[in-house]
Amino acid sequence: MSTSIWHKTPDLSDINTLNKNTLGENLGIEFTDVGPDYLIATMPVDHRTKQPFGLLHGGANVALAETLGSVASLLTVNSEVFIGVGIEINANHIKAVFNGKVKGVCSPLNVSGKNHIWDIKIYNEDNELTCVSRFTCMIVPKNKFI
Repeated sequence: MSTSIWHKTPDLSDINTLNKNTLGENLGIEFTDVGPDYLIATMPVDHRTKQPFGLLHGGANVALAETLGSVASLLTVNSEVFIGVGIEINANHIKAVFNGKVKGVCSPLNVSGKNHIWDIKIYNEDNELTCVSRFTCMIVPKNKFI
């Protein structure tokens, strides 16, 4: 059994409220599972997330990945004092998705110090890998931005 990386025990309902009035809510992103060292969210492949040729937009993949990584970073720190801000993201789109939902699985590569690095793998409903992303998040004092 893995030791939890989270600052406090995460609650999916609380995590999903973070999406209110955000890009994540507009894209239909929903957090569905949290384990000791991973976070999972789904996103529909529909009119909100497709590009003009009818397949999942690469930018929607990136939005899912950054949403997962940002929330994961927030869950690893004292959110009363710190927040995470994205400073770099990349994505390799491997397989086209035309409908259904995709599932993003976020796991840590490094969550120590001021920079967190996350590995996000995105799968279609057949559990085929469709995109891989790496996201870097800088941890900063909350009062600097709010």
